[in-house]
Amino acid sequence: MTVLDLSAIKLRELNATLQGVEPDSHAAFEVRNPQGGHAIAVGLNAPIDVTINGSTGYYCAGMNQLATVRVTGSAGPGVAQNMMSGKVIVDGDASQYAGATSRGGILVIKGNATSRCAIQIKGGDVVVHGDIGHMSAYMAQSGSLVVLGDAGADLGDSIYESHLFVRGSVKSLGADCVEKEMRPEHVEHLSRLLHEAEADAKPEEFRRYGSARTLYHFEVDNAGPY
Repeated sequence: MTVLDLSAIKLRELNATLQGVEPDSHAAFEVRNPQGGHAIAVGLNAPIDVTINGSTGYYCAGMNQLATVRVTGSAGPGVAQNMMSGKVIVDGDASQYAGATSRGGILVIKGNATSRCAIQIKGGDVVVHGDIGHMSAYMAQSGSLVVLGDAGADLGDSIYESHLFVRGSVKSLGADCVEKEMRPEHVEHLSRLLHEAEADAKPEEFRRYGSARTLYHFEVDNAGPY
């Protein structure tokens, strides 16, 4: 394993090293002394393993492709934003808009996430072992959000076609978000996500939410929610 110490090298050098790895190397890296720095391990595009020992600031592991990135502490706003594939694990908590706009891959948060978690996801999956804050999955278009704890207010506001699974309570649903039937294919899908996230929970304990599809086209009777 290659050690990259941010107390000895610049962030630009660290990211250039990680981004320059040969695609078939399957290399492993340990990042020491992140000190809450921003944009650590962004733009990775090879199947490498990166362990960041400590907490990070804004946009850690953004735009990730193929890589597996683990943060042993907590992550600041925008962790794994716009991820395309691969896997990002946060052992602690995550701040605002975790996993926002992700198009693929999976983001696992072992602690809690604050507001706007998984907003506008477009195919990525986000699994939170704890609670999430308000306005999560706002305008989510595809992919899934799984919450083992409780969800804050306005869950799934203006949602399109994403699947939302919550084991705990939901403070309130956003515009056009409704509870839906949990069919066998959803149980199978959720079971796979829980296994991938190393989550100790059963699919039968969750409730599913999604779009009522009443806001797809403007109708004057729906003027209020707009």
